[in-house]
Amino acid sequence: MIRIAPSILNANFDDLPSEIAKISAVSDLLHLDVMDNIFVPNLTFSQKEAMEIITQSPLPVDVHLMVADGDVQGVEYAKSLAHSVTVHLESCIDPLATLREIRSHRTRAGLAIKPNTAIDQIKEFIDEVDMILIMTVEPGFGGQTFMAEMMPKVETARKWLRERTGSDIWLEVDGGISEKTIAIARKAGADTFVAGSAVFGSEDPAEMVEHLRFLAQSIN
Repeated sequence: MIRIAPSILNANFDDLPSEIAKISAVSDLLHLDVMDNIFVPNLTFSQKEAMEIITQSPLPVDVHLMVADGDVQGVEYAKSLAHSVTVHLESCIDPLATLREIRSHRTRAGLAIKPNTAIDQIKEFIDEVDMILIMTVEPGFGGQTFMAEMMPKVETARKWLRERTGSDIWLEVDGGISEKTIAIARKAGADTFVAGSAVFGSEDPAEMVEHLRFLAQSIN
């Protein structure tokens, strides 16, 4: 199954309800990037603002926490109405406990890694995740160039998942996903795609979401 999760990082923050409405009928998830200007050099939404978006979104919200205190905020967001909460391995003191606590609230738990983090570092947590998120840019800002050199990580993660019969673990990529790169990520094994500037920078965001889905589904 292919999932397209537009990121509102590149949407008009002054009119988010209208921006989200443009893609709500054709998207699987709404990707919410929460940055604290500590873990990454950007500040997006306060916890209060993020919770309002989660509550009001017509789409299930895929929360991506790029914050210094991943253990604490991961659990706090798990108590919200978010569909999934992803924490970074690099920001957690006790990733295992955090992932288990997120799932205890019946929220899907994701584990993300930055480009410089080896994929092998997350293998020990695979039994406790519902999604693996591989960053294909350095986290912090939208509109960056897709890092094709991250595809071996995606391929490795897909190999692990193929060995797990019956598992429902998603494999997400985030960063530089566009009509020029989505097929590359799909061929490597990704099934969930975060697209920000490609969607909200287009003339017709809904049409772009459908086009991205078509391109991904065209890969066997």
